[in-house]
Amino acid sequence: MYSITIMMGRLVADPELRHTTSGVAVATFRLAVDRPYKKDGKEVADFFNVVAWRGLGEFAAKYFKKGKPMLVQGSFENRSYKDKEGNNRWVTELIANQIRFAGDNSQKAEKPPIPDPPPEKKSSISSGYAAGAEGDFEEIPSDDDLPF
Repeated sequence: MYSITIMMGRLVADPELRHTTSGVAVATFRLAVDRPYKKDGKEVADFFNVVAWRGLGEFAAKYFKKGKPMLVQGSFENRSYKDKEGNNRWVTELIANQIRFAGDNSQKAEKPPIPDPPPEKKSSISSGYAAGAEGDFEEIPSDDDLPF
């Protein structure tokens, strides 16, 4: 069995970059991921803890800041620890194995439509291909000795 998760959201705060005692970089951050529906007319989001190790953690800390959109792929893991009072606590974290820049859709302004090509180009392109015109194409001789 294998677990894989892909999510896109916005950073709740700047990633926190630390190093283990052996010098391994690790970044931790929270990602706010919108749900696909509204509740009582308001946006609803879930917040996920994400851990990125080594170079990936350094990348996240260097290029991402609070509020920026991010695409993360990884797998969820559970771990337990004892708090200061000695109580057992459980944490579920997304361990990132890929982080990508994501588009910024925060601006609600409507984008202008892409204009159609000029009529002479539009008709020559569409009618040429639709009619099966070969144009500058030539037939490649058949060779039955293919390597695959």
